[in-house]
Amino acid sequence: MLVCQCNVITDQEIRDAVLGFLRDDPWAIIVPARVYRELGKRCKCSGCVPNVVDIIMQVTQNYHVEIARDRAGAQATPARPAALRQERDGGDDERRRPGHRAA
Repeated sequence: MLVCQCNVITDQEIRDAVLGFLRDDPWAIIVPARVYRELGKRCKCSGCVPNVVDIIMQVTQNYHVEIARDRAGAQATPARPAALRQERDGGDDERRRPGHRAA
């Protein structure tokens, strides 16, 4: 899936870059700027940054679940990126009423 239209970056390229960082240091803080630098690109319009953050969170969580499963045979935890995204975006829709239409 194409994530960044400005730079033509796919989700698989982002996943591969994040996995590379995690293999080097499993507890590294990975931010979108670091991913773009690894891919040799620059963030232009920033419209893709929320999606890149979600992919980073998902890949990091899955990586740590796999490590925990391999080491201790622990059960996988439920995915949290959707809940974190809703928490980050808020639920009030900029104080609009439910019937509000922008166009």
